[in-house]
Amino acid sequence: MNDDVTILIDYNGRSIRLTKERRKHILEHAEMAGQFERIVETVKSPETIIATLVDETVHIYHRYYETTPVTSKFLLVAVKLISKDDAFVLTAFFSRREKRGTLIWKA
Repeated sequence: MNDDVTILIDYNGRSIRLTKERRKHILEHAEMAGQFERIVETVKSPETIIATLVDETVHIYHRYYETTPVTSKFLLVAVKLISKDDAFVLTAFFSRREKRGTLIWKA
C-alpha cells in the first residue's frame, strides 16, 4: 500500500481512499486528535448515510458517540463518490446533529 493513502472499507465493502494530506488536515483539529479509529469505525459501521443537498455525489456517513472530546456528538465523515469503484474522504468532524439530505442507507 502507498504510504500516502490509507484505504478504508465501508459498510458495503467499497474501498475509500484517505490521503495523507486529508488525514493530516482532519486530525490537526484539536477535537479530532486521536479520533482516527472512530473515522474508520464510522465508515465501516455507519448508523446513517445521506447524500448532501448541494452535491449528491458527496455522502455523509454518520455515527453517534456518547463520549467525544466535545461532549456527545455525531461523527460525520464526508466521502466523495467519483464512480462505483472510486471514492475518497473529503473531511470528518463532530456535529451536534445529522446533516440533511437524501437518505442513502440506515442501520
